[in-house]
Amino acid sequence: MTARAPFGVLAALLTCYLAAPLVAFAVRLATSRERGFGVPGLWGALYISFVCATISLFLVCLFGIPLAYLLARRPGRVARVVGVAVQLPLALPPLMSGLLLIYLVGPYSFLGAHLGGRLTDSMAGVVLAQSFVAAPFLVVAARAAFVQVDRSLLEVAATLGHGELSRFVRVALPAAAPGVRAGMVLCWLRAFGEYGATVILAYHPFTLPIYDFNQFSAAGLPTTQAPVALALGSALVVLAASRLPLARLWRHRDTRLAAIGEPAHPSAAPRGVVTAVHAVPPPPLRFAVAAHQGGFALEVAHDATSGRLAVLGPSGSGKSTLLRALAGLLGPGAAEVTLGRDTLGDRAPETREVGYVAQSFDLFPGRAVAGQLTFGVGADAQAAARLVHELGLTELWARLPNELSGGQRQRVALAQALARTPALLLLDEPFTGLDAPVRLEARRALRRLQHEHGLASVVVTHDPEDAAYLADEVIVLAEGRALQAGPIATVYRHPASLAVARLLGIPNFARAVVVEPGVLAIGTGRLFADTAGLARGSTVAWSVRPEHIELVARGPNRLAARVLDRTELGVLAEVTLLLETGTELVARPSASPDVRAGEAVGLEIAPAAISCWPAEPDINDAGAAVL
Repeated sequence: MTARAPFGVLAALLTCYLAAPLVAFAVRLATSRERGFGVPGLWGALYISFVCATISLFLVCLFGIPLAYLLARRPGRVARVVGVAVQLPLALPPLMSGLLLIYLVGPYSFLGAHLGGRLTDSMAGVVLAQSFVAAPFLVVAARAAFVQVDRSLLEVAATLGHGELSRFVRVALPAAAPGVRAGMVLCWLRAFGEYGATVILAYHPFTLPIYDFNQFSAAGLPTTQAPVALALGSALVVLAASRLPLARLWRHRDTRLAAIGEPAHPSAAPRGVVTAVHAVPPPPLRFAVAAHQGGFALEVAHDATSGRLAVLGPSGSGKSTLLRALAGLLGPGAAEVTLGRDTLGDRAPETREVGYVAQSFDLFPGRAVAGQLTFGVGADAQAAARLVHELGLTELWARLPNELSGGQRQRVALAQALARTPALLLLDEPFTGLDAPVRLEARRALRRLQHEHGLASVVVTHDPEDAAYLADEVIVLAEGRALQAGPIATVYRHPASLAVARLLGIPNFARAVVVEPGVLAIGTGRLFADTAGLARGSTVAWSVRPEHIELVARGPNRLAARVLDRTELGVLAEVTLLLETGTELVARPSASPDVRAGEAVGLEIAPAAISCWPAEPDINDAGAAVL
């Protein structure tokens, strides 16, 4: 017996228990001569139940779906109190629910007296009773569905120009559709089968459950077969209708409409053809961000001379928060933003004209690629057609998000943001999870678009190479603060601290002693470096990039090292070296050296390539960084 067998047995037992009465009823209905289909009032009761349940569903959807959305989007004390109030009818016996409604709309209540008692013993009373007991089923299911909607979908929609109502109708509702539809089915079925609250509030006209109970009380089981059969048949029809493939219908409509603007422009650059780079300078970007989320505080200000900026930092440093503040998604008071002469900080996200690609953004559900590119308010069809060619999306025009690879989805998201010709492009880890060839291709395409269109951009990344490729300036961020900011070349060549050097991906860190100005002692070897500001005799930390270490013959004033390993990287080789102090260094010499493990070599490092700082306690005696 397998480990899963108990689950199968338990499931089978419950299934049999639930199905057995249905089977017994079907046998009785097939063999009985008196079923009750000819008894007066049957079809009228079915009509009352069906119509009232449908009206109740409509009313509950009209008010309950927005309520569920608000409860999911704005959690807090008020939401918790409202959530409990919505679920209380589930805990009450239906008869008690009917009594509660009598206090509100009964003939002696203010509402009942004012309306002349028309809210009881009427179809209005049936609808009120059914809605009260059935509404929690829809609200609870829809709230759970809305909670699962990716926040980035709504945020990206806001940056694409969609207001709150548009985001609800066009993004949140389609994304939560399976859960909302399940809640609608439960709501209708519960309303259709409601008896207790209805019999208290609206005994007349008869609903099907009340009619069935009266037949059982008067004539026993024989004449109850017809109403039970009709109830089961109605439920099966509704369940079958709820399973209609609406996603396919939506896909067909979306693709057909978008195909009107399907790209067929001979002048557009085909995939793989790189057009001339005109190097149009983007407007400079300036901002001051002060945002608090829970216990985390982000305070960063930057006055850039360029419009192409990268933000480097570890996870949890505030990179994504910074990007969301620039997009206006944290509210107007979170950031002061100026792009050239335009002030963006006081605008709502839907009016900032920014293109925002969130981290792990998975596109809008139910929309083919064509619909994704034209989803933004005011999206330019010609620009979308051109981007389809430039980003290699021509063959993907009619595909849905779940039919695309990760790299294809990333390119679609980028094209979607660019189709509105944004003033500022915000990218949050745009190449995460992409295969190396796809990553390189997407990075080259983005760089080309940046330069051809003079596109201002902020790229958040943990990869220094991506930052160098796509930006002119960089901010190194940690724990909500900027450790260093400036031109790429300056920051990469001269990190302001050991922490910055680590975040820039430099693998080589070690200790040394300043023996005289411009000279470091490492064991018995000497190394020339810029030691300005460092006292003679002080212990310092120093770092050098692998590509700045050359292997030469051993000699005076050269560091002696022993080769630990040599790895071929194609054109270059990576050599792991061991200094006499026990420090390991990684070198990538310009010329692939013919060395083997165990061989003694000398190291030649240009003084300008070495960065020095006062020693920190997290560099151990062997020179390795202790993280």
